[in-house]
Amino acid sequence: MAGRFAPRSTRTTVRGGHIVLPVTGDALGLTLGPLRRGPADPTFRATPDGSVWRASRTPDGPGTVRIGTDGAEAWGPGREWLLEALPALLGAEDDPTAFVPRHKLLLVTHRRRPGLRLTRTGLVLESLIPSVLEQKVTTNEAYGSWRTLVRKFGEPAPGPAPDGLYVMPDARAWTQIPSWEWHRANVDGKRSATIVRAARVAARLEEAAHMDPPAARKRLELIPGIGPWTSAETIQRSNGAPDEVTTGDLHLPGIVGWALAGDRTADDEAMLELLAPYAGQRHRAARLILLSGRVPPRRAPRRTPGNIAAL
Repeated sequence: MAGRFAPRSTRTTVRGGHIVLPVTGDALGLTLGPLRRGPADPTFRATPDGSVWRASRTPDGPGTVRIGTDGAEAWGPGREWLLEALPALLGAEDDPTAFVPRHKLLLVTHRRRPGLRLTRTGLVLESLIPSVLEQKVTTNEAYGSWRTLVRKFGEPAPGPAPDGLYVMPDARAWTQIPSWEWHRANVDGKRSATIVRAARVAARLEEAAHMDPPAARKRLELIPGIGPWTSAETIQRSNGAPDEVTTGDLHLPGIVGWALAGDRTADDEAMLELLAPYAGQRHRAARLILLSGRVPPRRAPRRTPGNIAAL
């Protein structure tokens, strides 16, 4: 049975937070994996020595943190903030023992991912903006838009960071990006307008990182253009929320339905029913399903990426 669910690196496991780190191993890669927006994310870098580098826009300003086998160090105005937030970032506030597998797939995957902890960044906007960019487009399109915008309007990460590591723009800079630059970054007007609206009330949104997850999601969803999918994807990362399962997703209900009941046609209602036995830990259960790599066979070709910039 164990061999049947052998983990393998696929698009699905990558979405579940699968990053291979040759030295530091699965624990660090699994915990921080959901924070990387594609293999070329300019704010995230995994280096050959097993270290993870992150560049963040903290309440104290830009900062860079490196986490490796020899500990962690940070640079920039946000240095102290990043070091204080490091335990939560590495899952210290998470309680994986609260999860009780009730399906053989989850039992096997849970045992094979003993280092999995749910990260809590304490930062809302840095997860919200890339989540908005991922609305109703392919992941590769969204990753490309994120790279373009961060590199053009962000700033190089402080400290001895790897070349190409950038801190995302601050809230004011997001509101000042010209319409044609959004267009060149392959972002339509609806998503860019949502990001601008969110950036204008960034201080209020950042307060959500210190709220209980349901209240935090309500705060985010007050912004037109931010719905349940986007709020869940954000709060899972900023708040380390083990129960905030993503609804409104094109693929997740079918993946969960197939994994737990052999039903590739499952919708949100069916997915939530299947995840009901994991109340309090539904997000962790969904992540473990993604990490198992067990997905229904594809019946249709992949969606063709759009190219707004070419219009």
